[in-house]
Amino acid sequence: MRHLDDRKAIIATCLRMNALGINQGTSGNVSQRTPDGYLLTASGVRYEQMQPEQVVEMDLDAGYLGDWLPSSEWRMHQDLFRARPDAGAIIHTHSTYATAMSCLRRDIPAFHYMIGVCGGATLRCSDYATFGTQALSRAMLAAIADRTACLLANHGMICYAADLDGALKLAVEVECLCRQYFIASQAGAPVLLDDDEMHRVLERFRSYGKQVQDSGAPAVDAPQRRDLGSR
Repeated sequence: MRHLDDRKAIIATCLRMNALGINQGTSGNVSQRTPDGYLLTASGVRYEQMQPEQVVEMDLDAGYLGDWLPSSEWRMHQDLFRARPDAGAIIHTHSTYATAMSCLRRDIPAFHYMIGVCGGATLRCSDYATFGTQALSRAMLAAIADRTACLLANHGMICYAADLDGALKLAVEVECLCRQYFIASQAGAPVLLDDDEMHRVLERFRSYGKQVQDSGAPAVDAPQRRDLGSR
């Protein structure tokens, strides 16, 4: 079987996704890029029962290999991989708060600086389109333009990163942000950060969460490194 380790990694990510409470049942889907296409979870298979052969090998021209049909949302995964060379893995979930906020059909504004993890000053919500359609994929691409995540109107959320761990981390963060915004909104109108502040935030996010060996440069305002031999 081709890409066996990658198939197992996708199943492990699905199980972690459900254990973290950002997905349930057979909703949502996970994919990972391969040298000649991508791997995607099968349609209607519970993650607790999923076997490596039920992770479907796809090409980028709407073709698949094997006996299992891919997720009905394969178009979103295909189009996002084609549009974003930096996308190594994609997660789509129906997480509770992200889905609830998507039903309001409005963007999540800069109520907290961590909104910058999505790549901009807002977490956008797409226009509505029926699930599994090319229209939904087009709406998603418009909403996620210059971003790494977006809400899908009356549906859920989708995000991507360089790898599965990064995509899962971002999916959790998006759900957390939606929950925080929902709670804050119950108490009144959240005070929003202005464009200048979000510009500063996004600049700092260039090195946020990275080590020197990851980014090639120290984080913004990093402390001075000491030589242990001098202590």
